[in-house]
Amino acid sequence: MSARIYQIQKNAMQSGKALTHKWVLDFEQSEAKKADPLTGWAGSGDTQSQVKLTFPSQDAAVAYAQKHGLAYTVIPTPPKTLKIQAYADNFR
Repeated sequence: MSARIYQIQKNAMQSGKALTHKWVLDFEQSEAKKADPLTGWAGSGDTQSQVKLTFPSQDAAVAYAQKHGLAYTVIPTPPKTLKIQAYADNFR
């Protein structure tokens, strides 16, 4: 069973940095989703893909994965780039 470890990114609609310091471990899908013939909803028998574990640091998430023998991939946080712009630039 393999897992991904990544840091929560700021939402586009979010101005603050709340909850962006947490790290998440979620499991990759082990079987493909298929459409239910009655309702048409997509689903699978894989319940592990519904589990998301949060950790205070990357080291804690990696320690959890190693303790439970999970194959994991750490997705690095992309660098934050700020676009410095004055309000007057909107009218040029």
